[in-house]
Amino acid sequence: MKTKGLWAALCVMFITGAVQAEEAGPNQTPYVVMISLDGFRHDYVEKHQAKRIGEIAKSGVRAEKMIPAYPSNTFPNHISLITGLLPVNHGIVNNAFYDKSRPAGDSYARYSMGKGYGDSTWLSGMPFWNLVEFNGIKAATYFWPESDARINGNLPSYHFHYSKYADYQNRVNQIVEWLSLPEVSRPHFIAGYFSLTDTIGHKYGPNARETYEAVQRMDGLIGQLYDRLQKLSVPVNLVIVSDHGMAEINDDAKIDVTKLGIPDDFVVEIRGAQTLIYGKPDTTKKQIDALKSQLANKADGRYTVMSDSRRDEVSMPVTSRTGDIMLELLPPAYFVGAKAHDGHGAHGFDNTLDDMGATFIAAGPAFKKGMTLPPMKNLEVFPGLAKVMKLEYVPQTDSGSKTFEQGLIK
Repeated sequence: MKTKGLWAALCVMFITGAVQAEEAGPNQTPYVVMISLDGFRHDYVEKHQAKRIGEIAKSGVRAEKMIPAYPSNTFPNHISLITGLLPVNHGIVNNAFYDKSRPAGDSYARYSMGKGYGDSTWLSGMPFWNLVEFNGIKAATYFWPESDARINGNLPSYHFHYSKYADYQNRVNQIVEWLSLPEVSRPHFIAGYFSLTDTIGHKYGPNARETYEAVQRMDGLIGQLYDRLQKLSVPVNLVIVSDHGMAEINDDAKIDVTKLGIPDDFVVEIRGAQTLIYGKPDTTKKQIDALKSQLANKADGRYTVMSDSRRDEVSMPVTSRTGDIMLELLPPAYFVGAKAHDGHGAHGFDNTLDDMGATFIAAGPAFKKGMTLPPMKNLEVFPGLAKVMKLEYVPQTDSGSKTFEQGLIK
């Protein structure tokens, strides 16, 4: 009986070891957890003393900054991160906008954040969780923007519909729980999202004590997540990103768009760092050109009427969604409407501004240790993660560069 018991124990040990070795083997699909910290500026690690995130960076790779797509807003850049496409190509050209190809009375249908849940045709491209699923691997998301939209007719195996009331600790617990499932049910890619640093940065500004405290809270949660990932039976790559940075804005520099004399022949979308103006269905090119001239004459150096060349420079040409006219400005100025923005921080500005720079940090078995990457476009994350996960089918992206790959162990 003792001999049989010994053989049984040895068999269990052999099988367990073989399974773990197989999961960690060179031919197995690696595990990736990507966490977005909304509005976590590239310099917040030092500025607000995020010690745990700094330690993770030292154990892996960190970009000097990650350059968001234009405009440097939340939804366009979360979709760019997860598709590798420019906003004009994935369709979400700002946090809110109109679409002239979708008539609605004397105006047009309007997209606003999260609207893909009810109508996924607002979005184009293939989000990374679908790419993973289409390669026969399970994926999971916890509140990544538009991850509850049935894009490509598909959803990740596990996902949550967004709720601002969801507890942050529960999100961390759920990620660890997913990775603790049996192999047959376990997702190999998980995307998570936390909005705190953006919310507080908007209200108080990037330099405020309250923003420091928000960064400290997120630093503790990410540090805890990293520690718990190290204790799992499978090796996990942790990727920490943000969508954009944050700049101080000044009440005295705010511009009330309702006082610019825009006639009723136009639909106006005020987005803080930009204003998008759409001619109504019967509006002529002559009327559009006249309004451009009027707005340019009123600018007085406070804002710019974007030229065709400027719009091409930021990959925001005239389409049914981007507006017949676009106005932009620089911080500390900010466009407001009848309901003024009463916060001290904002984003959405020129994506090359240092204050708009986002965060990219990655650590795990796929990444080199202690390496600093030069500034990197966020469009590189999608193809870079596909390489990390050894995916066979990968669609084309707008990346055009390979800075991400410099941080990978070949």
